[in-house]
Amino acid sequence: MSSPIRVLRVVGRLDRGGLETIIMNAYRIIDREKLQFDFVVHTEDECIYNEEIRSLGGRIYSVPTYNGKNHFQYVKAWKEFFQTHPEYKVIHGHVRSTASIYLRIAKNFGLTTIAHSHNTSSGMNLQAIAKNVLQLPIRYSADYLFACSTPAGKWLFGENVVNKSNFKVIPNGIQSNKYIFNSDIREEVKKEFNITNEIVVGHIGRFHQQKNHSFLISVFKKIHEQNPNTILMLVGEGNLREKVTNQIKDYGLEDKVIMTGSRNDVHRLLQAMDIFVFPSHFEGFGNVIIEAQASGLPCVISNTIPSEVEVTNLVKFIDLDKSTDYWAKEVLTKINESLYRRDTSEEIIKAGFDVFPIAKWYEEFYIENTVKHFVNHY
Repeated sequence: MSSPIRVLRVVGRLDRGGLETIIMNAYRIIDREKLQFDFVVHTEDECIYNEEIRSLGGRIYSVPTYNGKNHFQYVKAWKEFFQTHPEYKVIHGHVRSTASIYLRIAKNFGLTTIAHSHNTSSGMNLQAIAKNVLQLPIRYSADYLFACSTPAGKWLFGENVVNKSNFKVIPNGIQSNKYIFNSDIREEVKKEFNITNEIVVGHIGRFHQQKNHSFLISVFKKIHEQNPNTILMLVGEGNLREKVTNQIKDYGLEDKVIMTGSRNDVHRLLQAMDIFVFPSHFEGFGNVIIEAQASGLPCVISNTIPSEVEVTNLVKFIDLDKSTDYWAKEVLTKINESLYRRDTSEEIIKAGFDVFPIAKWYEEFYIENTVKHFVNHY
Protein backbone atom coordinates (compact mmCIF):
# COMPACT_ATOMS: atom_id res chain seq x y z
CA MET A 1 0.00 0.00 0.00
CA SER A 2 1.34 3.44 -0.94
CA SER A 3 -0.41 5.06 2.03
CA PRO A 4 -1.85 3.64 5.25
CA ILE A 5 -5.48 2.67 5.71
CA ARG A 6 -7.13 5.33 7.87
CA VAL A 7 -9.68 4.24 10.48
CA LEU A 8 -11.94 6.77 12.17
CA ARG A 9 -12.35 6.50 15.94
CA VAL A 10 -15.04 8.54 17.71
CA VAL A 11 -14.39 9.72 21.29
CA GLY A 12 -15.53 12.49 23.60
CA ARG A 13 -12.13 14.00 24.34
CA LEU A 14 -8.50 12.98 24.04
CA ASP A 15 -7.44 13.46 27.63
CA ARG A 16 -5.73 10.94 29.90
CA GLY A 17 -8.78 8.83 30.79
CA GLY A 18 -9.04 5.06 30.82
CA LEU A 19 -10.58 4.71 27.36
CA GLU A 20 -8.22 7.18 25.72
CA THR A 21 -5.18 5.55 27.33
CA ILE A 22 -6.28 2.11 26.10
CA ILE A 23 -6.60 3.45 22.54
CA MET A 24 -3.20 5.12 22.74
CA ASN A 25 -1.57 1.93 24.07
CA ALA A 26 -2.48 0.18 20.80
CA TYR A 27 -1.96 3.23 18.57
CA ARG A 28 1.68 3.63 19.63
CA ILE A 29 2.63 0.11 18.53
CA ILE A 30 0.54 -0.59 15.42
CA ASP A 31 2.34 -0.57 12.09
CA ARG A 32 1.46 3.00 11.12
CA GLU A 33 2.81 2.49 7.59
CA LYS A 34 -0.13 0.11 7.11
CA LEU A 35 -2.74 1.62 9.44
CA GLN A 36 -3.54 5.01 10.94
CA PHE A 37 -6.00 6.06 13.62
CA ASP A 38 -7.81 9.35 13.06
CA PHE A 39 -10.23 10.81 15.60
CA VAL A 40 -13.50 12.71 15.78
CA VAL A 41 -13.85 14.45 19.16
CA HIS A 42 -16.80 16.23 20.75
CA THR A 43 -14.86 19.32 21.81
CA GLU A 44 -12.85 22.20 20.37
CA ASP A 45 -10.38 22.02 23.28
CA GLU A 46 -6.75 21.11 22.79
CA CYS A 47 -6.55 17.88 24.78
CA ILE A 48 -3.60 16.10 26.38
CA TYR A 49 -3.10 13.46 23.67
CA ASN A 50 -3.65 15.76 20.66
CA GLU A 51 0.01 16.66 20.15
CA GLU A 52 1.20 13.04 20.40
CA ILE A 53 -1.49 11.86 17.97
CA ARG A 54 -0.44 14.43 15.39
CA SER A 55 3.22 13.44 15.85
CA LEU A 56 2.25 9.83 15.10
CA GLY A 57 0.51 10.90 11.89
CA GLY A 58 -3.07 10.97 13.15
CA ARG A 59 -5.69 13.57 12.30
CA ILE A 60 -8.22 15.10 14.70
CA TYR A 61 -11.63 16.51 13.74
CA SER A 62 -14.33 18.11 15.90
CA VAL A 63 -18.12 17.87 15.97
CA PRO A 64 -20.46 19.71 18.37
CA THR A 65 -21.18 18.26 21.79
CA TYR A 66 -24.67 16.78 21.57
CA ASN A 67 -27.23 18.30 23.95
CA GLY A 68 -30.54 17.30 22.34
CA LYS A 69 -31.42 20.85 21.38
CA ASN A 70 -28.78 20.82 18.65
CA HIS A 71 -29.88 17.51 17.14
CA PHE A 72 -30.16 18.80 13.58
CA GLN A 73 -26.87 20.68 13.84
CA TYR A 74 -25.20 17.47 15.08
CA VAL A 75 -26.65 15.41 12.22
CA LYS A 76 -25.63 18.05 9.70
CA ALA A 77 -22.05 18.11 11.04
CA TRP A 78 -21.70 14.36 10.56
CA LYS A 79 -23.22 14.37 7.07
CA GLU A 80 -20.89 17.15 6.00
CA PHE A 81 -17.95 15.29 7.49
CA PHE A 82 -18.57 12.13 5.46
CA GLN A 83 -19.25 14.15 2.31
CA THR A 84 -15.85 15.82 2.59
CA HIS A 85 -13.94 12.74 3.84
CA PRO A 86 -14.75 9.80 1.56
CA GLU A 87 -11.40 8.19 2.46
CA TYR A 88 -12.88 6.49 5.54
CA LYS A 89 -14.28 2.99 5.12
CA VAL A 90 -14.38 1.94 8.81
CA ILE A 91 -15.69 3.90 11.80
CA HIS A 92 -15.16 2.74 15.39
CA GLY A 93 -17.50 4.46 17.85
CA HIS A 94 -16.56 4.78 21.52
CA VAL A 95 -19.15 7.47 22.33
CA ARG A 96 -22.25 5.38 22.98
CA SER A 97 -24.79 8.12 23.79
CA THR A 98 -24.94 9.34 20.19
CA ALA A 99 -23.64 6.24 18.39
CA SER A 100 -27.12 5.43 17.10
CA ILE A 101 -26.98 8.79 15.26
CA TYR A 102 -23.47 8.93 13.81
CA LEU A 103 -23.19 5.19 13.06
CA ARG A 104 -26.48 5.27 11.13
CA ILE A 105 -25.21 8.23 9.07
CA ALA A 106 -21.88 6.46 8.53
CA LYS A 107 -23.67 3.34 7.30
CA ASN A 108 -25.65 5.47 4.82
CA PHE A 109 -22.30 6.60 3.43
CA GLY A 110 -21.20 2.97 3.06
CA LEU A 111 -18.83 2.66 6.02
CA THR A 112 -18.38 -0.48 8.12
CA THR A 113 -19.62 0.47 11.60
CA ILE A 114 -18.33 -0.63 15.02
CA ALA A 115 -19.86 0.19 18.42
CA HIS A 116 -17.65 -0.38 21.46
CA SER A 117 -19.00 -0.68 25.02
CA HIS A 118 -16.71 0.44 27.84
CA ASN A 119 -19.09 0.63 30.78
CA THR A 120 -21.96 -1.03 32.66
CA SER A 121 -23.96 2.05 33.63
CA SER A 122 -24.68 5.61 32.56
CA GLY A 123 -25.14 6.74 36.16
CA MET A 124 -28.37 7.73 37.86
CA ASN A 125 -29.21 11.33 36.89
CA LEU A 126 -31.55 12.71 34.19
CA GLN A 127 -28.71 12.90 31.70
CA ALA A 128 -28.06 9.20 32.26
CA ILE A 129 -31.69 8.37 31.50
CA ALA A 130 -31.46 10.31 28.23
CA LYS A 131 -28.27 8.42 27.32
CA ASN A 132 -29.96 5.09 28.00
CA VAL A 133 -32.77 5.95 25.60
CA LEU A 134 -30.41 7.21 22.89
CA GLN A 135 -28.18 4.14 22.99
CA LEU A 136 -30.92 1.50 22.67
CA PRO A 137 -30.82 1.32 18.83
CA ILE A 138 -27.06 0.73 18.69
CA ARG A 139 -27.35 -3.04 18.94
CA TYR A 140 -29.43 -3.06 15.73
CA SER A 141 -27.47 -0.52 13.68
CA ALA A 142 -23.78 -1.40 14.14
CA ASP A 143 -22.11 -4.02 11.98
CA TYR A 144 -19.82 -5.09 14.83
CA LEU A 145 -20.40 -4.99 18.58
CA PHE A 146 -17.24 -4.82 20.72
CA ALA A 147 -16.95 -4.67 24.50
CA CYS A 148 -14.17 -4.52 27.09
CA SER A 149 -15.92 -7.25 29.12
CA THR A 150 -18.91 -9.57 28.88
CA PRO A 151 -20.95 -7.50 31.42
CA ALA A 152 -20.21 -4.32 29.42
CA GLY A 153 -21.40 -6.05 26.25
CA LYS A 154 -24.60 -7.36 27.81
CA TRP A 155 -25.40 -3.99 29.36
CA LEU A 156 -25.19 -2.00 26.12
CA PHE A 157 -26.20 -4.56 23.52
CA GLY A 158 -28.54 -6.92 25.42
CA GLU A 159 -28.22 -10.22 27.28
CA ASN A 160 -28.26 -12.29 24.09
CA VAL A 161 -25.37 -10.44 22.45
CA VAL A 162 -22.89 -13.13 23.53
CA ASN A 163 -24.59 -15.51 21.07
CA LYS A 164 -24.13 -13.18 18.10
CA SER A 165 -21.37 -13.75 15.57
CA ASN A 166 -20.63 -10.01 15.28
CA PHE A 167 -19.91 -9.62 19.02
CA LYS A 168 -16.40 -9.74 20.45
CA VAL A 169 -14.86 -9.02 23.85
CA ILE A 170 -11.56 -7.22 23.29
CA PRO A 171 -9.34 -7.04 26.39
CA ASN A 172 -8.00 -3.64 27.39
CA GLY A 173 -4.33 -4.15 26.63
CA ILE A 174 -1.36 -2.85 28.59
CA GLN A 175 2.36 -3.00 27.89
CA SER A 176 2.87 -5.48 30.70
CA ASN A 177 6.67 -5.32 30.87
CA LYS A 178 6.47 -1.60 31.82
CA TYR A 179 4.73 -2.47 35.09
CA ILE A 180 7.07 -5.14 36.49
CA PHE A 181 8.09 -4.14 40.00
CA ASN A 182 11.33 -2.18 40.15
CA SER A 183 12.76 -1.18 43.54
CA ASP A 184 14.86 1.62 42.03
CA ILE A 185 11.80 3.27 40.47
CA ARG A 186 9.94 2.79 43.75
CA GLU A 187 12.62 4.77 45.60
CA GLU A 188 12.64 7.49 42.92
CA VAL A 189 8.89 8.04 43.22
CA LYS A 190 8.93 7.92 47.02
CA LYS A 191 11.66 10.54 47.03
CA GLU A 192 9.64 12.73 44.64
CA PHE A 193 6.72 12.77 47.07
CA ASN A 194 8.77 12.80 50.28
CA ILE A 195 7.57 9.35 51.32
CA THR A 196 9.84 7.62 53.80
CA ASN A 197 8.69 4.44 55.52
CA GLU A 198 4.91 5.00 55.30
CA ILE A 199 2.54 2.40 53.87
CA VAL A 200 1.05 3.86 50.68
CA VAL A 201 -2.61 3.16 49.94
CA GLY A 202 -3.14 3.96 46.26
CA HIS A 203 -6.01 4.83 43.95
CA ILE A 204 -6.05 5.89 40.28
CA GLY A 205 -9.15 7.39 38.70
CA ARG A 206 -10.77 10.64 37.70
CA PHE A 207 -12.65 12.57 40.37
CA HIS A 208 -16.14 11.52 39.32
CA GLN A 209 -19.14 10.08 41.12
CA GLN A 210 -18.55 6.70 39.48
CA LYS A 211 -15.19 6.28 41.24
CA ASN A 212 -16.70 6.72 44.73
CA HIS A 213 -13.96 8.88 46.24
CA SER A 214 -16.08 9.95 49.22
CA PHE A 215 -16.32 6.32 50.35
CA LEU A 216 -12.60 5.79 49.68
CA ILE A 217 -11.66 8.77 51.87
CA SER A 218 -13.90 7.46 54.66
CA VAL A 219 -12.27 4.04 54.40
CA PHE A 220 -8.81 5.60 54.53
CA LYS A 221 -9.80 7.55 57.65
CA LYS A 222 -10.51 4.21 59.36
CA ILE A 223 -7.27 2.72 58.02
CA HIS A 224 -5.25 5.64 59.33
CA GLU A 225 -6.90 5.46 62.75
CA GLN A 226 -5.79 1.83 63.03
CA ASN A 227 -2.37 2.38 61.47
CA PRO A 228 -1.09 5.99 61.65
CA ASN A 229 1.87 4.99 59.46
CA THR A 230 -0.31 5.09 56.32
CA ILE A 231 -0.77 7.68 53.60
CA LEU A 232 -3.17 7.82 50.65
CA MET A 233 -2.07 8.58 47.09
CA LEU A 234 -4.80 9.77 44.71
CA VAL A 235 -3.89 9.93 41.01
CA GLY A 236 -6.23 11.79 38.67
CA GLU A 237 -8.23 14.92 37.98
CA GLY A 238 -11.92 15.70 37.63
CA ASN A 239 -14.82 17.97 38.50
CA LEU A 240 -15.18 16.54 42.02
CA ARG A 241 -11.61 17.30 43.08
CA GLU A 242 -12.62 20.28 45.23
CA LYS A 243 -15.29 18.24 47.00
CA VAL A 244 -12.78 15.46 47.71
CA THR A 245 -10.24 18.01 48.95
CA ASN A 246 -12.81 19.48 51.34
CA GLN A 247 -13.63 16.04 52.73
CA ILE A 248 -9.94 15.38 53.33
CA LYS A 249 -9.69 18.70 55.21
CA ASP A 250 -12.82 17.93 57.25
CA TYR A 251 -11.19 14.68 58.38
CA GLY A 252 -7.92 16.43 59.22
CA LEU A 253 -5.98 14.28 56.75
CA GLU A 254 -4.36 17.00 54.64
CA ASP A 255 -0.85 15.83 55.56
CA LYS A 256 -1.74 12.19 54.95
CA VAL A 257 -3.10 12.43 51.39
CA ILE A 258 -1.04 12.99 48.24
CA MET A 259 -2.96 14.28 45.22
CA THR A 260 -0.74 13.89 42.16
CA GLY A 261 -3.10 15.29 39.54
CA SER A 262 -3.18 13.80 36.05
CA ARG A 263 0.01 11.87 35.27
CA ASN A 264 1.51 10.16 32.25
CA ASP A 265 3.67 7.81 34.35
CA VAL A 266 1.10 5.64 36.12
CA HIS A 267 3.38 2.63 35.71
CA ARG A 268 5.95 4.43 37.89
CA LEU A 269 3.50 5.64 40.53
CA LEU A 270 2.21 2.10 41.07
CA GLN A 271 5.73 1.11 42.17
CA ALA A 272 5.51 3.42 45.19
CA MET A 273 2.16 2.03 46.37
CA ASP A 274 1.78 -0.87 48.81
CA ILE A 275 -1.87 -1.65 48.12
CA PHE A 276 -4.45 -0.55 45.57
CA VAL A 277 -8.03 0.27 46.63
CA PHE A 278 -10.78 0.75 44.04
CA PRO A 279 -14.38 1.03 45.35
CA SER A 280 -16.11 2.13 42.12
CA HIS A 281 -19.90 2.11 41.88
CA PHE A 282 -19.60 0.57 38.42
CA GLU A 283 -16.98 -0.15 35.74
CA GLY A 284 -17.12 -1.56 32.25
CA PHE A 285 -13.90 -3.29 33.11
CA GLY A 286 -11.43 -1.41 35.34
CA ASN A 287 -8.18 -1.55 33.39
CA VAL A 288 -6.16 0.08 36.13
CA ILE A 289 -6.70 -3.06 38.22
CA ILE A 290 -4.83 -5.04 35.56
CA GLU A 291 -2.05 -2.44 35.73
CA ALA A 292 -1.92 -2.71 39.52
CA GLN A 293 -1.68 -6.51 39.36
CA ALA A 294 1.01 -6.22 36.68
CA SER A 295 3.08 -4.26 39.20
CA GLY A 296 2.52 -6.95 41.85
CA LEU A 297 0.16 -4.87 44.00
CA PRO A 298 -2.54 -6.42 46.20
CA CYS A 299 -5.93 -4.97 45.20
CA VAL A 300 -9.08 -4.47 47.27
CA ILE A 301 -11.95 -3.59 44.94
CA SER A 302 -15.74 -3.40 44.86
CA ASN A 303 -17.68 -6.43 43.64
CA THR A 304 -19.46 -4.22 41.11
CA ILE A 305 -16.39 -4.59 38.90
CA PRO A 306 -16.42 -7.42 36.29
CA SER A 307 -14.81 -10.61 37.56
CA GLU A 308 -12.60 -10.74 34.44
CA VAL A 309 -10.18 -8.32 36.16
CA GLU A 310 -9.09 -11.07 38.55
CA VAL A 311 -6.13 -12.56 36.69
CA THR A 312 -3.92 -13.16 39.77
CA ASN A 313 -4.50 -14.05 43.41
CA LEU A 314 -3.82 -10.42 44.37
CA VAL A 315 -7.47 -9.32 44.07
CA LYS A 316 -10.04 -9.17 46.86
CA PHE A 317 -13.66 -8.26 45.99
CA ILE A 318 -15.82 -6.56 48.66
CA ASP A 319 -19.47 -5.54 48.62
CA LEU A 320 -20.03 -1.78 48.74
CA ASP A 321 -22.78 -2.39 51.30
CA LYS A 322 -20.09 -3.41 53.79
CA SER A 323 -19.10 -0.76 56.33
CA THR A 324 -16.02 1.44 56.09
CA ASP A 325 -14.70 -0.43 59.15
CA TYR A 326 -15.03 -3.71 57.27
CA TRP A 327 -13.25 -2.32 54.21
CA ALA A 328 -10.45 -0.88 56.36
CA LYS A 329 -9.93 -4.22 58.08
CA GLU A 330 -9.74 -6.06 54.75
CA VAL A 331 -7.26 -3.53 53.35
CA LEU A 332 -4.99 -3.84 56.39
CA THR A 333 -5.22 -7.64 56.25
CA LYS A 334 -4.32 -7.67 52.56
CA ILE A 335 -1.30 -5.44 53.23
CA ASN A 336 -0.05 -7.84 55.88
CA GLU A 337 -0.50 -10.80 53.52
CA SER A 338 1.70 -9.24 50.85
CA LEU A 339 5.24 -9.07 52.14
CA TYR A 340 6.93 -8.86 48.73
CA ARG A 341 6.15 -7.85 45.14
CA ARG A 342 6.35 -10.61 42.58
CA ASP A 343 6.58 -10.53 38.79
CA THR A 344 3.08 -11.27 37.43
CA SER A 345 3.81 -10.48 33.77
CA GLU A 346 3.40 -14.07 32.59
CA GLU A 347 -0.05 -14.24 34.22
CA ILE A 348 -1.05 -10.95 32.57
CA ILE A 349 0.11 -12.16 29.15
CA LYS A 350 -1.52 -15.58 29.55
CA ALA A 351 -4.83 -13.90 30.46
CA GLY A 352 -4.71 -11.95 27.18
CA PHE A 353 -4.11 -8.44 28.51
CA ASP A 354 -0.79 -7.69 26.86
CA VAL A 355 -1.30 -4.97 24.24
CA PHE A 356 0.98 -6.34 21.50
CA PRO A 357 -1.26 -9.22 20.28
CA ILE A 358 -4.33 -6.99 20.74
CA ALA A 359 -2.82 -4.28 18.52
CA LYS A 360 -1.93 -6.92 15.94
CA TRP A 361 -5.51 -8.17 15.98
CA TYR A 362 -6.79 -4.62 15.36
CA GLU A 363 -4.42 -4.25 12.42
CA GLU A 364 -5.67 -7.41 10.76
CA PHE A 365 -9.34 -6.66 11.50
CA TYR A 366 -9.28 -3.11 10.13
CA ILE A 367 -7.29 -4.02 7.02
CA GLU A 368 -9.52 -7.03 6.29
CA ASN A 369 -12.68 -4.94 6.58
CA THR A 370 -11.27 -2.16 4.42
CA VAL A 371 -10.33 -4.66 1.71
CA LYS A 372 -13.81 -6.24 2.04
CA HIS A 373 -15.33 -2.78 1.53
CA PHE A 374 -13.51 -2.30 -1.80
CA VAL A 375 -14.41 -5.82 -2.98
CA ASN A 376 -18.09 -5.20 -2.24
CA HIS A 377 -18.29 -1.70 -3.67
CA TYR A 378 -16.06 -1.72 -6.74
